[in-house]
Amino acid sequence: MLEKELLDQFGAFLTESKHASDNTISSYLRDVRQYLDQLQLWGVDVLHAAQKDVSTYLTGLTEHGKSPATVARSLASLKCLYTYLLKQELVEENPVHDIETVKPQKKLPEILTGDEVELLLEQPNSVGMKGCRDKAMLELLYASGIRVSELISLDVTDVNLQGNFIRCAGKGKERIIPLYPKAVKALSNYIETVRPNMISNLDETALFVNLSGERMSRQGFWKIIKQYQAKANINKDITPHTLRHSFAAHLLENGADLKSIQEMLGHSDISSTQIYTQVVNQNLRKVYNNSHPRA
Repeated sequence: MLEKELLDQFGAFLTESKHASDNTISSYLRDVRQYLDQLQLWGVDVLHAAQKDVSTYLTGLTEHGKSPATVARSLASLKCLYTYLLKQELVEENPVHDIETVKPQKKLPEILTGDEVELLLEQPNSVGMKGCRDKAMLELLYASGIRVSELISLDVTDVNLQGNFIRCAGKGKERIIPLYPKAVKALSNYIETVRPNMISNLDETALFVNLSGERMSRQGFWKIIKQYQAKANINKDITPHTLRHSFAAHLLENGADLKSIQEMLGHSDISSTQIYTQVVNQNLRKVYNNSHPRA
């Protein structure tokens, strides 16, 4: 089977059967492409690769300095590939079935302090159209804790200004998330006075649009948040996910229960939410060590 044909069919399997996210599809296809290229150098057909070939390939990744997280993801990609090939009856055995890698240690997410959040949210100049839009995006992201993919997928009809909430349908599960007054004010200002002058046509449904009047992209928002990080002179690696992490940790610090935070974040498993307990405990330890006279 030709490499391009296999990658196209595998990509369709990830999309249609696995309902994988765009990021997952991109990562898996990249991992599989690199694996196929290595097999070609060895003169091994992917349909006849043995367990030793896969093991040698993964060991090689480690020897070339790839992180445990990268190797673990590559293994997951190859497991998914051979699951597909088995379903298509293109292989008789799964050469990845019994292979395990050392699980990478989970890194606790970095969060912003309350002062750093305030500083970041103050950066957009609300006088101009771009500043009003950016202010609304940042306020909404911190107010709701939604993913950046969910942020840019929002339509105008997903916002209820009168009810002070948004409707988010991320990962196939709709959830209602309340908003604090400053976020509602920033959204109202953008929707009512700015967005009508930014959209490229009256049929545009996207809540947030770029300067060309079309739906904002992940890359576009990434550049925006990096711009305001630099402007605020915050010495942390702020990503769109940083505000999501900060939202969850700050709610927990202020007495919110894990179940409610889980629902607002859209986590299917509460174990994903429990990591913020570790973040909060770690921060408390830092405060104790820095503040207690005998610490």
